[in-house]
Amino acid sequence: MIAQTPNIINKRILQIAVPSIISNITVPLLGLIDVTIVGHLGAAAYIGAIAVGGMLFNIIYWIFGFLRMGTSGMTSQAYGKHDLDEVARLLLRSVGVGLLIAIILVTLQYPIRKLAFTFIQTTEEVERLATLYFRICIWGAPAMLGLYGFAGWFIGMQNSRFPMYIAITQNIVNIAASLCFVYLFHMKVAGVAWGTLTAQYAGFLMALLLWRRYYGGLKKHVAWHEVLKKEAMLRFFQVNRDIFLRTLCLVIVTLFFTSAGAAQGEIVLAVNTLLMQLFTLFSYIMDGFAYSGEALVGKYVGANNQPALYRTVRQLFIWGVGLSTGFTLLYFFGGKSFLGLLTNEISVIREAENYFYWVLAIPLTGFAAFLWDGIFIGATATRQMFYSMLVASGSFFLVYYSLHEWMGNHALWLAFIVYLSLRGIMQATLSRKILYQS
Repeated sequence: MIAQTPNIINKRILQIAVPSIISNITVPLLGLIDVTIVGHLGAAAYIGAIAVGGMLFNIIYWIFGFLRMGTSGMTSQAYGKHDLDEVARLLLRSVGVGLLIAIILVTLQYPIRKLAFTFIQTTEEVERLATLYFRICIWGAPAMLGLYGFAGWFIGMQNSRFPMYIAITQNIVNIAASLCFVYLFHMKVAGVAWGTLTAQYAGFLMALLLWRRYYGGLKKHVAWHEVLKKEAMLRFFQVNRDIFLRTLCLVIVTLFFTSAGAAQGEIVLAVNTLLMQLFTLFSYIMDGFAYSGEALVGKYVGANNQPALYRTVRQLFIWGVGLSTGFTLLYFFGGKSFLGLLTNEISVIREAENYFYWVLAIPLTGFAAFLWDGIFIGATATRQMFYSMLVASGSFFLVYYSLHEWMGNHALWLAFIVYLSLRGIMQATLSRKILYQS
């Protein structure tokens, strides 16, 4: 067995983290491209429709992100055990469940859309155009949820390059197809929707081709009667149920943060939106290292290699401390200049300065939550991860409602910092038991 030196472990961490970071950064580009294209069509309603439609799908797909995370953890463990039969079955289970959920979403698209627009207050024209966008893009659900299964499986197989290739391909196809539909066929919002749909299926097709080209030999390990085996399916749904509930808490906190800011006026909403861009940038980087945690921790748990497991966790946190310190310094010296690039509204920038110190606290208080999420997913300790998120989310609302009357928007940011910190603290408390039982 090769000695697991820090240099070897760091190399493995970066081999997974760097492509994952690139993939993460390309994700918002899909929405940005759509907004940019309709932004030149001459009507604000087009931008509003894409923003509303994009938000709906972001929430829907975010909720079902467990298909990627659960698959990653279980696949990496099977990979560590060299259980190729289970490796092959896990992909079929994940993609199969994803396609089943997609069929349900497509079937229930009308009540889903109606329910969504009871909560979203907008103009009739924006709702009409957003409805058109929704009706087209909902047919991309099979491709998107199927891709979640493939992405998690590739990462579990210690291969984050393929999800990166797929994400880059989707962006290229989206640009080409959307421009073609909008400017050659004059389809406007419908053209953007068809471009997005085309890109989604191009990504799914690429995933299939990459799997067949590089992992096609696993077909001989597929025993269809074992794919739906009761015990295996029960574990699959138990792991993914906990991740689903954890993600639901995450979505509720995130949506409430936006809603509570909006209730305090347009300036505060704009300030919170801009400052959260700095958190989002940090999260893209830390999520890449969380993916490394999923893949490597799962691999070493599956192989029952505890020395490598402990060294990997230690190196992940060395990276976390270094990166969070670097981001804190970066935001301290250049964060306000970055806000100036995002807006030239003097009133917004001036108001943002009153809350900027909360952003400086995010990296050092929040990095552990990202890393522990990856570690717990790799160890399939999803029940403990959900409990940690539940306590942190409850604390978020407790802090906010206790202090918002006299602290205003500062209470919202304090609640968010407490929420991030508690996620890391709770998981650190539970981690010793989890890691020693692995």
